[in-house]
Amino acid sequence: MIDLDVPDAESMTALGERLAAVLRAGDLVLLGGDLGAGKTTLAQGVGAGLGVRGPVTSPTFVIARVHPSLVEGPPLVHVDAYRLGGWDELEDIDLEATLDEAVTLVEWGEGVAEGLAGDRLEIHIDRSHGGDGDPGEVRHVHVRAVGGRWDESALATAVRP
Repeated sequence: MIDLDVPDAESMTALGERLAAVLRAGDLVLLGGDLGAGKTTLAQGVGAGLGVRGPVTSPTFVIARVHPSLVEGPPLVHVDAYRLGGWDELEDIDLEATLDEAVTLVEWGEGVAEGLAGDRLEIHIDRSHGGDGDPGEVRHVHVRAVGGRWDESALATAVRP
């Protein structure tokens, strides 16, 4: 497990950009955390780091968006599972069709999307407690590498500022 403190939105975007440097086609990233924790901000950084067509915005009402690469890299499939009722509804989106050729990032994916791939990154973002809801409050980011795809020490080196 890799634990990071992220002080602001700009730093969350930068974390996403650093993360993108180690992502490749076929990778699955699950993002969890409360509303306003910074999941979409991290996804925006991943999109910027992958060099995909944007803007990367929350796909809450469309469920999934595909952002093609502008630099001959993998596309980003950005999914919001918040409104999905479980695995059956996620399966209806047919993510398996693009899973091998894209980086797939699923917001609200905890407890829903783990079955998509044995190798994945699970990232959970917690807001600091005791704050006044200030958008600048520190976020605690927990990165868990699952499966043989990931070398956790190399991943830790890549994502730390």
